[in-house]
This record gives sequence, structure tokens and C-alpha cells, in this order.
Amino acid sequence: MAQTDIKAVVKEKYGEAALRARAGGTSSCCGGAESCGTKDPITADLYDSEQAALLPEAALRASLGCGNPTALAELREGQVVLDLGSGGGIDVLLSARRVGPSGKAYGLDMTDEMLALARENQRQAGVENVEFLKGEIEHIPLPDNSVDVIISNCVINLSADKDRVLAEAYRVLKPGGRLAVSDVVVRGAVPEAIRRSMELWIGCVAGALDESDYRSKLLTAGFGHIDLEPTRVYRVEEARDLLAQAGLDVDGLAAAVDGKFASAFIRAVKPA
Repeated sequence: MAQTDIKAVVKEKYGEAALRARAGGTSSCCGGAESCGTKDPITADLYDSEQAALLPEAALRASLGCGNPTALAELREGQVVLDLGSGGGIDVLLSARRVGPSGKAYGLDMTDEMLALARENQRQAGVENVEFLKGEIEHIPLPDNSVDVIISNCVINLSADKDRVLAEAYRVLKPGGRLAVSDVVVRGAVPEAIRRSMELWIGCVAGALDESDYRSKLLTAGFGHIDLEPTRVYRVEEARDLLAQAGLDVDGLAAAVDGKFASAFIRAVKPA
């Protein structure tokens, strides 16, 4: 699938998710919540009640993440944080509270509808040390060496040019700066039918890198101190509705899919 095709479909689907959230609906990795069966195996139960209480309902409804990078990123007062693919702003708003008034949280997104939703969520949350930027994660509109911590929540896997994303992340991080992202990873070979499915690019799965490939790309970009920690392993029964919606033979793929996908928290450091 061409990079431009992937980008266009991602933009369309995430725009639809933003509009659905503003209208009071809930989004998920398998489309509308009603299409997920019981609950989405990727996006469910990522934020605790204390965090949820700090956020507008629309931010929670628009969440399409696969982890909670703000809970693991060890943010500190006064830091500058950048969220790649910030969506409805949930992780930006949580990060802004962590870094305090002397810090700043940027959110970067290419989808107009998501940016509009995020800015409305910021207004409702009353958080001032936030700025949402329009742009692509392959072309970050910030200067070199300007960010302390980069977070992202199940977005890097959606890019068709992950090498460029990681190179850009390295560029804008300050020396000693940290990458601390949640993403979907693959643990072994994946059936080609899944790779070909455009629905699963949007469903947070098909663009995922193998664990070893992720480490290799981070090393190539210049990062050190790389750590990849699985946080949630997906079983085939949990993803049955998502796979069936994409027109795949779930029973036929079960043995090749079960336990092969996982959410992971990925850490890396730009050398000082």
C-alpha cells in the first residue's frame, strides 16, 4: 500500500472518530464501539478513574491508544513534552499537568477534526501550557534539540515511513532527551492477509513492527538505552470481531495470530 494511500485513509478514519466523539459516540480500534462485540481488546481500560476525572468526556471517547504513556514516561516539572499523533488530546492534557506551568506539552496531529476536538478539550479542561500543532509525524514542525520527552500512543505503527518518524524524533529531542511511547508490536511472523488489510492499519495492528525490527530502527536513528516492555498481549478471541470485520477467516488465522500482537512501552534515549 502506497504511503499516500495509507495516510489518506488514516486521516479519513481518524477524522470520523473525532466527529463521532463530538457527537457523543465512542471510537475504538475496530470502528464504532458497537462493532467491537464486548469491548475493544486494544483500547479498553487504559486510564484509571483518577486520570479520567481530569479529562473532558469527549477526550476519553476519542481515545484510540493502545497504552498509557503518561503513566510510564516519568515526566517532571518544567519539561517540554511532544505527543506524536495527539488525537483528541488526552495524553497531551495529562502530560501538561505533570510538567506544570513551567513546562509545556505539544500535540502534533495531521487531522483537522482531531485538532478541533483537542483544542475544545483543552478549553474545557482549562489547561494553558498546551499547544496543538498541525503536521505529520514524519515532518515534525519544531526546531532541533527542543523537546525533553516524546510520547506517542499507538500512532507510530500507522506510519508507512517509520524510519523517518524515528529520525525526526531524534532530531527534535534535546541531548539526553527520551522517547517513551506506547505502540503495537509483533512477536513473530504475521500472515500476509493481515498486512494487506487496510482496515487493520486503522485498527492499530497491521502496521506494527516486529520487536527486533523496532529495536533495529531505533538504533539506526541513533538512540541508545533501548527497552521494549510488553504491557498487554492480545489473544485471538479478544480480536475476533476486529478481524472478522476486516473480512478475515478468524478460525483459519487463529493459530498464526494468537499471542502474536502486543501493546508495548518502548523507551529510548538520545545520547547526551
